[in-house]
Amino acid sequence: MTERLRLRRWMPSDVEEYRGLWLERDSRAVRRIDAEGRPTIEEMRGWLRDNPLMADRGLGLLPIELRDTGEFIGYCGLTVGRGSFDEPEIAYELARRAHGRGYATEAARAVVDAAARTGRRRLWATVREWNAPSFRVLEKLGFHRSDRITEDAERGNTIWMTRALEPK
Repeated sequence: MTERLRLRRWMPSDVEEYRGLWLERDSRAVRRIDAEGRPTIEEMRGWLRDNPLMADRGLGLLPIELRDTGEFIGYCGLTVGRGSFDEPEIAYELARRAHGRGYATEAARAVVDAAARTGRRRLWATVREWNAPSFRVLEKLGFHRSDRITEDAERGNTIWMTRALEPK
């Protein structure tokens, strides 16, 4: 929990808002709603039921809601992603209506602090080179560019950002 936000476990009622994030994604994103409308709400509901994306041993993507209204605005958390269990990747995504208010930075700062308390020593983040807002969030959190780049001429290169953690 932060001053303005609550990070919590997923509930079945989150599925429509979660799918809404996929609908808003940039056309260059890998995971988005395809031309056939997939994944469907039912498929996503199954994901939440079968693999609820809950924080497990310090990993998991958690829904973000505004503390004062309970409004779902996105998710943030740690995932193996392109990292590892010991050096996971931070991930976040907010609904467009929540952009530009510092919510991503606030939620991600809470996740970074929680990661440090698990004894982890390093976090990673991967960002497409065209995603300037994500670079700003990560830079505010003390991430810096590594020497690693995953090239992708079609969707834009992925820049690997990293941050060392101080044990807490």
